[in-house]
Amino acid sequence: AGATVPIIGFGYSLGNGVIEGIKKDGFLGILTGGTIATAGGIAAAIFFGYVMAVIFTPKAKP
Repeated sequence: AGATVPIIGFGYSLGNGVIEGIKKDGFLGILTGGTIATAGGIAAAIFFGYVMAVIFTPKAKP
């Protein structure tokens, strides 16, 4: 269940974004609504992933 919760939540965010995009922009909202709704989460995941990669550099095994 730990892996499915974020996937379902992301799908829900995409779906809600498309619905809101359709209400606001009509047909164009189908293409842009999901991207706009999830852009902040995707950007945060990339940023924090990069920060963790810089802080915790792996050590080479002998």
